[in-house]
Formats: sequence, C-alpha cells, structure tokens
Amino acid sequence: MKVVALNGSVHKKGNTYDLLNVALGELKNAGVKTELIQLAPLKIQACRACYKCAQKTDGLCHGIKDDGLNEILPKIWEADGLLLGSPTWFSNVTGHMKNFIDRVGIVARVNGHLLTRKIGAPVVAVRRAGGIVVLDAINHFFFIQGMIVPGSVYWNVGVGREPGDCMQDDEGVETLTMLGRNMAWLLKKTRE
Repeated sequence: MKVVALNGSVHKKGNTYDLLNVALGELKNAGVKTELIQLAPLKIQACRACYKCAQKTDGLCHGIKDDGLNEILPKIWEADGLLLGSPTWFSNVTGHMKNFIDRVGIVARVNGHLLTRKIGAPVVAVRRAGGIVVLDAINHFFFIQGMIVPGSVYWNVGVGREPGDCMQDDEGVETLTMLGRNMAWLLKKTRE
C-alpha cells in the first residue's frame, strides 16, 4: 500500500509540509509506504480543456507537455491513497493545487476514472479563517472522482502563520495524527 502526499504550498517546508508529515508519520507507523511531492517546482499550468488526454487515453496529459505534471501522474495512478495539502490563499487552494486538481481530474475521468475508490484526504494550513473552504474544495475533487474520504476528530486544519506555527496547534496536530491513523486503517480494510 502506498500514499502519495502533494504539497500545494510554495513553501517547501512550511506549515502545510509539517501537517502533511504528521499524517504521513502515522501512515508510515502502520506500514504504509509514503511519498511527498512538492507541486510548486513542477510549475503545473492550468488545464486548456483541449481533451487531447481523451484521444490518447494513456493516463497522461497531451495538451501541455512543458511542465512537470506527466512526471508524477504514474505515481498518482499507482497510489492507493492521496493526501492533498494546501495553505489557505484568499479562502481557497493555491493556484498550484487548483491546476493540479483540474488537470489530474480530467485526465483521470477520460481514462476510465483512474481515481475511483482510492482513499483521499485534505490537509489545510490556515492563518485565521477561510480554511474550511479549502477543505471543501479538495473534498469536492475527491467526491467527484469517486474517492473514499476518511474523517478524523475534527476538520483537517492546522492554524499558524509562520513556518512551524501549525506544530504548536495541539488540536490541529491531534486531528492530523488521527487522520493518518484512520487513513491507514481504511487502506488496510479496503485493500486486504
């Protein structure tokens, strides 16, 4: 079993990274293989709605070839679960995460619904407010893809501004710890 976490933050080791690693740590403790991918360096562009991915049906994007999306798509398709992490930017996901959602979403759907029944969970860093909208945006992506979303003891949100601040949010850390445990449990139940 493997979970791929995608960090939609421009900060390589900021609060979103820390929160993803809390959940990933619990998955690793349960024997699940994990990988964390930073989206910002991939420079994923916006979907052009050209539907070239529907013509070739090989699980790749053929409309845009000069960014890093196709490098990671095989890892997405092979994974049993996904963690999508984003900081809160103006009450929504970052542009990096939105471009990822749009491009991966269409490629998955036109290639036989490649994400159906995979496990997916959102991870959100927020300074003060707007984080629930980010959580909803990511969950809507999971739901329209036919994915299974585990819960936790609260919303998967950590509060903080400066790098490392979210690790001082005890409730947020507890929530992400339980998310990792619940995701590992669900993976084992659905993949055995």
